[in-house]
Parts: sequence; structure tokens; C-alpha cells
Amino acid sequence: MKPFADFYTIIRRDRFLMACALFVTAISLLAAADFIVPFFHDAQGRSYQLTGYAYDAISDASLLKPSWAHWFGTDVNGHDLLSRTLFGAQISLFVAATGTLVSLLVGVTYGMISGYAGGRIDNLMMRVVEIIYSLPTLVLVIILITTLDAPMAHFLKDAGITSVSPRLVLIVLFLGLTEWLVMARIVRGQVLVLKEQAFVQAAHALGQSHFRILWSHLLPNLSGLIVVYLTLTVPAIMLDESFMSFLGVGLQSPLASWGTLVSDAAGLINPVHSYWWLLFFPGTCMTLTLLALNFLGDGLRDALDPRVKK
Repeated sequence: MKPFADFYTIIRRDRFLMACALFVTAISLLAAADFIVPFFHDAQGRSYQLTGYAYDAISDASLLKPSWAHWFGTDVNGHDLLSRTLFGAQISLFVAATGTLVSLLVGVTYGMISGYAGGRIDNLMMRVVEIIYSLPTLVLVIILITTLDAPMAHFLKDAGITSVSPRLVLIVLFLGLTEWLVMARIVRGQVLVLKEQAFVQAAHALGQSHFRILWSHLLPNLSGLIVVYLTLTVPAIMLDESFMSFLGVGLQSPLASWGTLVSDAAGLINPVHSYWWLLFFPGTCMTLTLLALNFLGDGLRDALDPRVKK
């Protein structure tokens, strides 16, 4: 736990990192509150809303500038933009966190097996990684999502799951399956070094199984490295999802992520009418979150990487 104590110490001493951590925490708490509050109802059975407006509530008050009634203004359909921005935070953070989890499971498992096995198995597994790495992954993800959108919708319907967007499932799955490559290569390289250490050789001499050595001896020594690259994977997946949404292959209305909000705003802004608030608020939230996560990842790397300390 000492590396994480070092990270906490670094954040306490660096006001900028402290501000980044507080900002990410605040955005996450607001997104969580906006998700939880509608589960409570008033005496008339109406759902409470954190902002006073539902994210998908359409009204005649379209394209209103920011005011006390609508802090972030409204969009072309009369949606309250603050509600849409908080809902977009839910989607963007969910996609980033879940995609990172998929990347963690696949990348760490693949890299550990490759590095521990060595020899021909290692060579074969790394050739597969290099082949996938050479492909235009984002283009491939876009093709797969547009191709499998209808089959996934039928699958979820047959399974009785109607409240989950099939495109959201595909985005999380495929973005996670493209971001694991770097994790696998980093973990594999570290395992190649660790498996020659005395404590691993002693475990072999004691007759411990390969699974026990991987799980009990190698994985704990990889935890710091894994956490560092997980922290950097979250903003990478968030940025990829936003870029896909900006291209129009992301989530469909009424669902919204920060990327779809920016895309909708870009389609309305023109030299005659500048609806600046449509682009400014979602874009600022996304940019500041990405920057804060990247700076926190750098701080975590400084805390956990012994080479930096030297």
C-alpha cells in the first residue's frame, strides 16, 4: 500500500493534482447523483430530477441562452442542456470505466500468459498482437459496430433486455478489445523480468502450480504498473467514444454522451447564428475531464514508478 500512500502524498503536495482529483471526483459524484435521484418519486408519483428537468424532456423552449431557469441553456429540441450534459457524463464515464475493465481483463491475462510461457508460445502470441496493432483499430471498430448493431439488438430483445442500448454494448466491448494491446505488451515485458527472480524460482522449487505463481507471486508485483496504465486508458477510451459519436456512429438519440452533444452543437453553429453554449459547456466538461485524468495518470506513474524516483 506504500505506493498508493506516496500517490496520496504527491497529490496533497501538488495543488494542481489536487484540483484535478477534486474535479474528477465532483464530475463523477454529479453524474452518479443525476442517475440515482430519478429513482425517487414525489407524492404524485413523478420522478425527482437533480436539475429539475429530465434529460429527454422535450419542450418549446428551444435554443435559449443560459439563464437562471436553464443554467446551460437549451438545445434545438428544448432539452435542458445541463441535464443533457450530466447524462452525457454518465454515458462517457460508464463507457470509459467499463471499456477499461475489459481492457484490464484481456490485456493482463494475455500479457501474463505470453511472458510466463515464453518460447514459441510467446512469439506466436506477440505476433498476433503486432498484427492487430497494425490495423486501423478505430476504423475497424466503427465497421464492426455498424455491422453488428442490428444483430445485437435482436440478441438483447430475445434475451429480454430492452433497457440497454445495443450500440452502447458494442461500443464498450470493442473499445475495450482494442485498448488491451498496450497493456498486454507492457505486462508481458515485466513478466519476462520477474519470472527470472529468486522468489519465482523458489516457488517453482516448492512445486507450486503455474496458476498459483501467476496469481500469488507475479500479479501482486504488477499491480502498480497495471494501475498506472489503467489510469491512462480511461481518457483514451473516453476520447475514442467521443470521436465516434462526433462522426455519427456513436449513441443514438435520446441517449447522449459528451461526444454526441458536441456533434449536435457543431451541426447547428454557423456564421449567421452562433449558439455558443451548445458547444462550450459539453466541450469544456469533456476537455477538463480528459486533462484531469491524464494529469492524474502522470502523477500516479510518478508515485508508483521507481525509475522516476531515482
